[in-house]
Amino acid sequence: METDDDGKRKMPKVAKVKNKMPAPVQITAEQLLREAKERELELVPPPPKQKISDPDELQAYKMRKRKMFEDNIRKNRSVMVNWIKYAQWEEAQKEIQRARSVWERALDVDHRTVTVWLKYAEMEMRARQVNHARNIWDRAITILPRVNQFWYKFTYMEEMLGNIAGCRQVFERWMEWEPEEQAWHSYINFELRYKELDRARMIYERFVIIHPAVKNWIKYAKFEEKHQYINSTRRVYERGVEFFGEDNMEEKLLIAFAKFEEGQKEHERARVIYKYALDILPKELCTEIYKSYTMHEKRFGSRAAIEDVIVSKRRFKYEEEVTENPLNYDAWFDYLRLMEADGNTEQTRDTFERAIANIPPSQEKRHWRRYIYLWVNYALFEELEAEDFDRTREVYKACLDIIPHKKFTFAKIWLLFAQFEIRQKNLQGARRVLGTSIGKCSKNKLFRGYIELELQLREFERCRILYEKFVEFGPENCTTWMKYAELETILGDIDRARAVYELAINQLKLDMPEVLWKAYIDFEVEQEELDNTRVLYRRLLERTHHVKVWISFAQFERGNEIDQRLPNVRVVYKDANNAFRTSGDKEERLMLLESWAQFEVEEGDDESRNSVRKLMPQKVKKRRKIQLEDGTDGGWEEYYDYIFPDEEAAQPNLKLLAMAKKWKQQQETTEEEVES
Repeated sequence: METDDDGKRKMPKVAKVKNKMPAPVQITAEQLLREAKERELELVPPPPKQKISDPDELQAYKMRKRKMFEDNIRKNRSVMVNWIKYAQWEEAQKEIQRARSVWERALDVDHRTVTVWLKYAEMEMRARQVNHARNIWDRAITILPRVNQFWYKFTYMEEMLGNIAGCRQVFERWMEWEPEEQAWHSYINFELRYKELDRARMIYERFVIIHPAVKNWIKYAKFEEKHQYINSTRRVYERGVEFFGEDNMEEKLLIAFAKFEEGQKEHERARVIYKYALDILPKELCTEIYKSYTMHEKRFGSRAAIEDVIVSKRRFKYEEEVTENPLNYDAWFDYLRLMEADGNTEQTRDTFERAIANIPPSQEKRHWRRYIYLWVNYALFEELEAEDFDRTREVYKACLDIIPHKKFTFAKIWLLFAQFEIRQKNLQGARRVLGTSIGKCSKNKLFRGYIELELQLREFERCRILYEKFVEFGPENCTTWMKYAELETILGDIDRARAVYELAINQLKLDMPEVLWKAYIDFEVEQEELDNTRVLYRRLLERTHHVKVWISFAQFERGNEIDQRLPNVRVVYKDANNAFRTSGDKEERLMLLESWAQFEVEEGDDESRNSVRKLMPQKVKKRRKIQLEDGTDGGWEEYYDYIFPDEEAAQPNLKLLAMAKKWKQQQETTEEEVES
């Protein structure tokens, strides 16, 4: 360290780091250690070997080593590493008795240490002390029978020594403890190495009882099959199926059984096994069964068998869908269609019962529309396919009992039930069904269906009674009144038909009054009651001044073959024109005048045509303000208006327009003369 002139020490200058940014390449501690290892910077040379030739010096060396080992043991007796190193050192010095003594002392300290037993026995085997090794293995498996390593080593030693009987005896002692599966496989492989098939079979028999897993039964069967014992293989599979039963069956066992039969060309047996598996196993466990069954039938089956497999597969798919969501009625329809095509009546019936058991949770008709068709299909199936008519009747009754008629009903069910009774020639039953339906829940469709039935039976009095009930139920329904009157017309009772029409048009509320009036007018026209028709038109015009009614009235007068035909038509048109002049509806008035003009063109003379032409309006373009919904001004829009000659208030405007038009024509004429 430097000093200044006064003798004081100077502090060293600290170098300032100008760039404190991290280096682009970072070096970690792990990398430093790895590089040191690669370069072997810390490689320590092994200690030099000592060669001691003097016996006294050797004894002194051994004494020092033994004292060191004894001191280590004394410090911590429970550390087995010290005992093992001590015994191995004695073995290296060829002091087998001393090494044996150390091992025994170690076992006295802790006899449950597996490593001590293993190294002790291996020392005896290296020293070729077979009986000592047997004695050690015997003691080890007696004290620690659950340590599989002792058994493996013991049996391996006996087999290597050629002591087959002794090895078998050790295996038997081991099997009494019912060890894990690998131990049994080792015993079986031992017997197979010496071609003892009967002994191996007996071991398998014990093995599948102690470890009754499916894979072990399959291994047993494959063992028999490998050695060409076909009947024994089949017997093993059958015993396995019987052992597990239907409740605990697994698909792997049945697939293996079926593949075995397939390999033996026993295709019918294999097919029976596959079908048995599909019948007893839950649907979610049958995926592999279906795959194997399909492959089998594609390779060895007929067309019918292949179709059967496909049907089974589709059935499995539909079962999954309806199990996941029982209210999925579309899936039920597909499933039932499949079952009907299969032709098994009982299974189809059971499926129908399962389907109709899923009643919609809410009492809203839109949720019942799909569900009710399950009942319809069920009834049709019982009638047409199963031909069980009593059961069909019960199906209809059960369906009608389920429907909440106070909230809604399905006319289709009542009508189908009645039609079924008609097909069974039970007319009273059909009437009873329809009468009950009208009494419980009257609907237009039910009335129409009942009336249609009675019409086909030519029971007209019943039809009249039903129509009376129908119009009481729905007096605003114009179609009902028209059908009722049409019935009376067909029966020739004109007065009743006219009375029906009169009752109809006098109703306060009608859904289609214009159609009803037209039907009444057409009825009077067909009866050639011209005066009644005119009266009807006049009564109708008291209620409405629609232009189409006036035009229809005029066409009616025009179509009459009488002398006063044309004057009557003109009277109608004049009355209509006056009516529209009062109401102020210009567009309808224009339509009327156009119709009148067309009539005069076809039927009138020049004078009448000119008179109508004078009534025609003039089309004028106008502008008006647009006011938006919020009250603000939306600008101007152009529109067309019609100015009729008889509108006195508009006469000055018309004269002004006419003068402007004449002035414009004069200007155009003058410009043409100047240009020429």
